[in-house]
Amino acid sequence: MTYTTETFTQSDICAATTDLETLRHKLLNLFCQLAYQEGDFVLSSGQSSSYYINGKQVTLHPQGALAIGRIILSLLPTDTQAVAGLTLGADPIVSAVSVVSAYENRPIPALIIRKEAKGHGTKAYIEGPNLPIGAKVIVLEDVVTTGQSAMKAVERLRDAGYTVDTVISLVDRLQGGSEFYQSVGLNFQAVFTIKDIQERYRELGN
Repeated sequence: MTYTTETFTQSDICAATTDLETLRHKLLNLFCQLAYQEGDFVLSSGQSSSYYINGKQVTLHPQGALAIGRIILSLLPTDTQAVAGLTLGADPIVSAVSVVSAYENRPIPALIIRKEAKGHGTKAYIEGPNLPIGAKVIVLEDVVTTGQSAMKAVERLRDAGYTVDTVISLVDRLQGGSEFYQSVGLNFQAVFTIKDIQERYRELGN
């Protein structure tokens, strides 16, 4: 799908008084127009699928990133001390939330979790500001299928001494991720489910 800004206007996103539900609806349209595809795909989990959601088409879109930052910031518990996620899918999400938080006078740093430890210097798994031991960190994800990707981030953060009890995803494919998080004692919330996207996709005449 060709890059577009037609779904959004500056007043839709940038105004501090913009209704978040309206913003959420416009973000859903952007997912349908840019990120959702139907066909034969193999997911990172190894599962076959009749559709694919390329979240980076939206998370790296300027208006999409701003909308995501505002919406997810509104979902964060008040005692959140940082947001984090596994590279690469979560990188633009945690960055967007952190930047928006500064504009909303609620500065929240972002952490990026490497899949493999850095091969030089500190050889760290976690990139970003150093936080106090026990700091509450919320893990963010673009698309959840089985839940295993975000769980890697949870484990790395806990190993570093941080407190993690919540995962927030842009999209839940409804393929066991929510149940998995519940089974390991994590709270889980998604901005959209795959049903939301597919229903809107049909309404838009795709």
